[in-house]
Amino acid sequence: MTREVPPAPPAVPAARVLAWGLLLPLAAGALCVLGFAPFRAWPVPIVALAVLFAVWARSGSALQAALSGFAFGLGYFLAGVSWVFVSLHFYGEMNALLAALATFLFCAFLALLPAIAGWLTVRVAGAAASNRLWLAPAAFVACEWLRGWIFTGFPWIGIGTSQVPDSPLAGFAPVFGAYGTSLAAAAAAALLVAIVRSFALSRARIVAIAAFAALFAFGGAARMVSWTQPSGAPLSVALLQGNVPQELKWRDETFMATLVDYRRMIFDADAKVVILPETALPAFWDQLPADYIASLREHTRQAGKEILVGIVERETRNGQRDYYNSVTRIGGAGPATYRKRHLVPFGEFVPVGFHWVLAILHIPLSDFARGPAVQPPLEAGGVKFAVAICYEDLFGEEMIDFLPEAQVLLNASNMAWFGDSLAPDQHLQASQMRALETGRWMVRATNTGATAAIDERGRVVSRLPTFTKATLVANVVPRTGSTPYSRWGNYPALVLMALLAFRASRHRGAGPARV
Repeated sequence: MTREVPPAPPAVPAARVLAWGLLLPLAAGALCVLGFAPFRAWPVPIVALAVLFAVWARSGSALQAALSGFAFGLGYFLAGVSWVFVSLHFYGEMNALLAALATFLFCAFLALLPAIAGWLTVRVAGAAASNRLWLAPAAFVACEWLRGWIFTGFPWIGIGTSQVPDSPLAGFAPVFGAYGTSLAAAAAAALLVAIVRSFALSRARIVAIAAFAALFAFGGAARMVSWTQPSGAPLSVALLQGNVPQELKWRDETFMATLVDYRRMIFDADAKVVILPETALPAFWDQLPADYIASLREHTRQAGKEILVGIVERETRNGQRDYYNSVTRIGGAGPATYRKRHLVPFGEFVPVGFHWVLAILHIPLSDFARGPAVQPPLEAGGVKFAVAICYEDLFGEEMIDFLPEAQVLLNASNMAWFGDSLAPDQHLQASQMRALETGRWMVRATNTGATAAIDERGRVVSRLPTFTKATLVANVVPRTGSTPYSRWGNYPALVLMALLAFRASRHRGAGPARV
């Protein structure tokens, strides 16, 4: 006697697979850029992630989920880091077609991480859609954390940063950091999918609605907590924005004009501490005219100021000459220096086997040495500053190395490399995340913008317009104490991701995958 074989389920039309599984995630990923500065529509990334998680919940295989994740990531990064093309073509002098290809390949590489998250979600969670929704937030954010680590890390526009400072979920930042805030946003997205899966008022839907509300209520309540305390009187800080065009910065004919302009701005600044941007003085420290440095030191003595200046240093040891991207102090108790420790691949160091890239990119000083991994805060005006140069302040786990000693965060950057793109505003928002994580003010001195002062709640107190030569004077409140994140770093967020993954793996089901 033969058993009757049930008919195979009808094949899904290829056009539907393309629209639902690829084009929809691609569009959702691209729309995420609206959640970040300068647009700051923070609900958009949550809804966009909900679209992706809904696609993963009904994917027929791990491969389909991976392709959907890749499409989402491609849209996300092509829209979010389009400024890479500006840097390569307009300032690195790379051919336009080659720069466009390099930008696309870079974004495609980054998109592999959401693809991995999709594959893991289906592979580990099994067929049940509800089970996949438990794992999807953890898988997505775990791969976001991996992006902040692999190949020295590129944690630009993490989902959590889009929630700063206006979203109630920003309250997770001082407790769980940027990745914990990303996890909260991703969890909100998964709960949103669970809520709209069925119009029936089932027990599961009621629980999802309650959890969604509780998530925002907890974040909103945490925003009200003052994790740190003032540790002294406000300090007047002058942030100088020289607005020197990148294409002129290192030319001999503009060298003296740049020095004279910055000296005038320093002399005119009515503040206790004057801060200059990254590589503000376009020469090695030992190449600066002796009378120029002497005039600055004399001014600090007469005016009672201290100066923190971005400069390039060089040092010879054992017959080898090293170059450092530094911030050094003039005045006060004498010289003190912070040397950049987290360098930008290709911009500040060339990975092994890629020196041929220098024949294409015309980037001056692209082979720096790393500063010591552990450095003390830089003191000026009686206040201890945690210093980050350029994109170092994207790494929250590194900024907390200065705590609890540091009372104020400082970022010195030269964003002229990225022109009139999204990069300066996105970088400013990353600085706002660091202020929230640590419960401390952040001051930013940049060449072309965004020069700003940010309070301990991540709010921009004052800011200069971009592409203007000006000085911003802010009264900065030094603070002491520790947030939970400054004590424990990323570990609690990683533990939460592991718990979600454990729950999903323990409750693998064979239920239907449709939502």
